[in-house]
Amino acid sequence: MKAREWGVLLVLSGAIFLEGIDIAMLNIALPSIRDDLGLSTGSLQWVVSAYVLGYGGFMLLGGRAADLLGRRRVFLIALLVFLLFSGLGGLAENGATLIAARFVTGLAAAFMTPAGLSIITTGFEEGPKRDRALMIYGAIGAGGFTLGMVIGGLLTSLDWRWVFFMPVGLSLVLLIAAAVLIPRAPRPDRTGKRFDLLGGLTITAAVVLLVLGVERAAHVGPGWTVGAIAASLALIGAFVAVERRTASPLVRLGIFRSGSLVRANVVGMMFMAGFFGFQFLVVLYLQELRGWSTIEASLAMLIMGIDVALAPTLTPRLVRRFGNAPVLLAGLVFAALAFALFLTAGTGTSYWGMLPSLVSMGMAFTLAYGPLTIIATNGIDEEEQGLAGGLLYTSFQFGAAIGLAGVAAVNVAATASGADQDLLAGYRAAMLVPLAAAVVAVAVGAFNLRRRAEKAAAEPELVGVA
Repeated sequence: MKAREWGVLLVLSGAIFLEGIDIAMLNIALPSIRDDLGLSTGSLQWVVSAYVLGYGGFMLLGGRAADLLGRRRVFLIALLVFLLFSGLGGLAENGATLIAARFVTGLAAAFMTPAGLSIITTGFEEGPKRDRALMIYGAIGAGGFTLGMVIGGLLTSLDWRWVFFMPVGLSLVLLIAAAVLIPRAPRPDRTGKRFDLLGGLTITAAVVLLVLGVERAAHVGPGWTVGAIAASLALIGAFVAVERRTASPLVRLGIFRSGSLVRANVVGMMFMAGFFGFQFLVVLYLQELRGWSTIEASLAMLIMGIDVALAPTLTPRLVRRFGNAPVLLAGLVFAALAFALFLTAGTGTSYWGMLPSLVSMGMAFTLAYGPLTIIATNGIDEEEQGLAGGLLYTSFQFGAAIGLAGVAAVNVAATASGADQDLLAGYRAAMLVPLAAAVVAVAVGAFNLRRRAEKAAAEPELVGVA
């Protein structure tokens, strides 16, 4: 790659790293935020929920906006909004201001993330060059998720507001570099195209209600949850009807004929459901049951960040040797192994006893994240790369909501009292949720591998017929 291409790739990778650490850092800062601002548990939950709704609800709209309005323009504007409202979150003196800031920050990420991914998938030609770029992009993005807990713990020990101010500094550096390095592209040809406002409103409302229903399931009655999900499904039906009739759909329904795209989105949803549920439970286990400090818990999880070093070095070699599908499947198996191993953790387990599980999780991200991104975007037309990125990251966010809601609900239901053994029983029961998600991901990944083998077997026959 040329020097300018490396610069563009590092800027865009920095943006996805920023998005990853922003989510992870906040999770570990929540107790400090609650104590300082005097928030109730319900209000504290909305600090997380507001970001999830903004991010998950507007991702498809953000991806399509990048395709229609220009990827560079959307990326720069969204990054600027992300910077401003991260700063507002750090300055917040009450829960309402913080919740509003988190919602807009999530909304900005919903436009920034698919725009950045589509700049890579359209700026690097499909094949080894793009695959290498996506491997590096995926490695740095995965590092944001795995290292965010460590960085967040260190910053929270100083003051929780640094969890918001640090992204401001990083965003400013990225914004300046992006404005200089990302080349201007001709305005997208919008002849005969228009923005599908009705489709955008219906799918955004549907995703917001669906994420809200799942994410809040552990905190409200079943009637409210069922109502929210039912309303969401009705809106999805309305969205499909709108898309079939409009000349310029927000989401061309034919894109779902790509089996690899659909399978990648299902795997991405289950993978993130498992990871976020696992991360949540490990923090609870270390801090509530074992009495570890925030910094100790953060440093304990530092080993999961091995993906930052291994994903851009080891994974590309494995992909060249075996292909994306087998390497992705290996990563999913490592995730399942990580969750199964942590089931054995007890009240006196040493750090060395936990280490195999944490290392396995790091290997899961090393092997899965990059190939998953490649599979989800390969073969998609250039004018729909933003949409493909939006679909993948919507799946990631929805998976995170499912994982967190699932483990929280099971943990509460399975914990009889505050005694150590009861807490441990609750964690172990809840850990079955990430494990189940990983098993589903492995099954879908194995099917993807089988389809690859069938295609390879058919190619000689086609050559013979020709």
